[in-house]
Amino acid sequence: MELDKYHQAVKDSQVLADDAAVKAATEKIISEHLSENMNEEVYKFLFNCIDLTTLRSVDSPRSVADFTERVNDFDNEHPEIKNVAAICVYPNFAQVVRSVLEVSDVEIACVAGCFPSSQSFIEVKVAETALAVEGGADEIDIVLNLGNFLDGDYEEVCDEISELKHSCRDARLKVILETGALKTAENIKAASVLAMYSGADFIKTSTGKEYPGASLEAAYVMCSCIKEYYDKTGRMVGFKPAGGVRTTEDAVSYYCIVKEVLGEKWLTNEYFRIGASGLANNLLSAIWGTETKYF
Repeated sequence: MELDKYHQAVKDSQVLADDAAVKAATEKIISEHLSENMNEEVYKFLFNCIDLTTLRSVDSPRSVADFTERVNDFDNEHPEIKNVAAICVYPNFAQVVRSVLEVSDVEIACVAGCFPSSQSFIEVKVAETALAVEGGADEIDIVLNLGNFLDGDYEEVCDEISELKHSCRDARLKVILETGALKTAENIKAASVLAMYSGADFIKTSTGKEYPGASLEAAYVMCSCIKEYYDKTGRMVGFKPAGGVRTTEDAVSYYCIVKEVLGEKWLTNEYFRIGASGLANNLLSAIWGTETKYF
């Protein structure tokens, strides 16, 4: 039977997808490069790549405004360190962040598309995405439709991402693969290819909610797919690990994967982000040499 163009695109990818081989390749990068990158310069760079995130059921306009004010305060109190890359909130708080944020180079990111399950009507997902952008979001993080993906309905997966990309207008679209649910390198490769094929500006590992979060193995496969896609098309797609990236060593490990697989071009917060809530304080503690709870 002839493959449709979606399955053909996945089949054409030459990215390594043997779980044992991916694990070995990842361990080699970390063992060879982690120690050389555990330094203040890298910590400061990583801090500037954080999507500082609050996604709690108890978030409110007041708590999100206070959260945003801390980012403003950091800019005023510590001009020697570049601020976080973005503030990431639920879509109903986009306007709150937009009205409070005073730092011009910090973006506003919103989860949308019925995060974190992606389970609803496409009309609801489109409307939520459009409303978030209208409210001031510069970036939208959606979750790939896992049910359709695991059923092998790749056309439906791609059509949905494309439609949500369209509803983003000028905002950038990050597609969360939920790698902890996909489990295998083969699935992660296929999801990466489909997301980029459908217009994703970033591919992101995880929601940090229902399933295991980011893993270095998933990062290796995703970055390899980004590299292959760039070599084929000339379009740079960003990478974002999220979910459980807490310690300075965790963050530097992902930095090593990006640097060794994708190269220096991706070492900018335009193409490398880290979704985190606790990481910011840990990086600042490492930079300043004393424990801090700034955020």
